[in-house]
Amino acid sequence: MSRITQRRQGELLRGVFALLHDHPDGLPVQEILEKLAEILPPTDFEQTTYPNHPNIRRYEHTVRFATIGPTKAGWLIKDRGQWMLTEAGRQAFEKFPDPEQFFKEAGRLYREWEAGQSESVEDSTDAATTMEGAEEAAWAEIEEYLKGMNPYDFQQLIAGLLRGMGYHVQWIAPPGADGGIDIIADSDPLGIRGPRIKVQVRRRSDKTNIDSVRSLLALLGEGDVGLFVAIGGFTREAEEEVRRQERRRLILIDLQRLFDLWVEHQNRIPEFARRLLPIRPIYFLSLDR
Repeated sequence: MSRITQRRQGELLRGVFALLHDHPDGLPVQEILEKLAEILPPTDFEQTTYPNHPNIRRYEHTVRFATIGPTKAGWLIKDRGQWMLTEAGRQAFEKFPDPEQFFKEAGRLYREWEAGQSESVEDSTDAATTMEGAEEAAWAEIEEYLKGMNPYDFQQLIAGLLRGMGYHVQWIAPPGADGGIDIIADSDPLGIRGPRIKVQVRRRSDKTNIDSVRSLLALLGEGDVGLFVAIGGFTREAEEEVRRQERRRLILIDLQRLFDLWVEHQNRIPEFARRLLPIRPIYFLSLDR
């Protein structure tokens, strides 16, 4: 880092915050790094790689390193490849317009956090950026895998998850037009105790809009609950439409919630369905948490 000054790190950090400032729901880290390189291009030195890590460019590593302080300071949230500003981060961005002062304040708050840790976190920053990169790469691979999955296999995956959660899947739409419903499940084997669950699944990358949500709501009968699974997530208007419902008739599940449910219930998911999304944990020593 000797040839990358605190001011430069502050410039890169403020560049990240500027990109996130207009996106309250956050952005994928890869998109942030690509856009940042357009508005703050790498220097000749930042274009180079590390002697012991020829696949790691200094530019991206510097950005990740610079964001450790703001993350520990509570300015920035990182969650599986998605970065998002907190309200404290927005306030700090306005309060410290000078890049160097912005970076130093984040560093001061990081040192305060570090002092309160029961274990030493000295020399843990490189490990943290490496682990962060590995986590993001794994998450991107899972996302790409699910987006490219055969549509009928994806329906089977969701049906397997429902079975693992204790529901009884009564019907899965065959290939072709499905009339807006992909899966029907009940709370008991005979569908007597209710409610009946009607599921729609989408693998598309774009966010599902309010019209799609309303279309599913229109298919729900008095004793039905809807489940909308969309890998690309939902627009703010669609989420607000669901929140406005007098009773909870529709549940929205994006990729992150789908993955969390899969991890939680995978031991009870039938083997044939579990093979559609085979995952396993890898454990890291993380003394800085």
